[in-house]
Amino acid sequence: MTIRLHGASLRHGQVRALEALDLLIESGERVAIIGPSGAGKSSLLHLIATAVRPSAGHLEVLGEQPWALSARARQRLRARVGLVHQAPPLPSRQRVITAVLAGRLGHWGMLRGLLNLIYPTDVPGARQALAALGMADKMFVQCGQLSGGQLQRVGIARALYQRPEVLLTDEPVSAMDPVLAEHSLSLLNRHAQAHGVTLVASLHAVELALAHFPRIVGIREGQVVFDRPANEVSVGMLDALYANEQLLAPTTTAPSIVVQLPRC
Repeated sequence: MTIRLHGASLRHGQVRALEALDLLIESGERVAIIGPSGAGKSSLLHLIATAVRPSAGHLEVLGEQPWALSARARQRLRARVGLVHQAPPLPSRQRVITAVLAGRLGHWGMLRGLLNLIYPTDVPGARQALAALGMADKMFVQCGQLSGGQLQRVGIARALYQRPEVLLTDEPVSAMDPVLAEHSLSLLNRHAQAHGVTLVASLHAVELALAHFPRIVGIREGQVVFDRPANEVSVGMLDALYANEQLLAPTTTAPSIVVQLPRC
């Protein structure tokens, strides 16, 4: 298996983000994580990415127990895992090409990493990753000049250039229009299938999750509510998953719940 969590819990101070969560994801699977706001979707992805340490329980990624490794070995493991943020943390003055090429920093030595900051070392590779997302014309633009949706596409291009074995995406298309969102998710899924990458995406848009991912995991209050093939997810299951979301978060519109057969 690629990812295994057993009894995994995560707390931020007194706030419970995940509670005794069990989850197995095999190599090459494509899984969508859905659930109401504050359910723990982002926390789950950050836990798998080893960005945070579980408060309790067991985590295994790519056959390794990250927090039993030395700091250097854990860093090597992180280079095999890509994480696309909802709002990519890219410096506003950094050029797009530098941001994309930084995806390989975990695989490069210090000298090449420093050289890349001064002079991009793989212009064709960056162009190819950006072109797949319709962003090749922005390659030498500063990140601060881009819209939220464009920054998300740069974040995806960076992860594709990294070529990780596990690709985690946290609301990767939330700032994109529907056409770009469809294209970007289709691209991620095609890449995962072609290269045997394990793809896990948290999505607020239920219809996108059902359309693009064979397996759907619903979480609420830090626990798994259901874990089913997309074509077995019913309206009743979704209603229970999102029950009272509008009462818990009155300024947030609950996602439209549409059940349809997946494309994958």
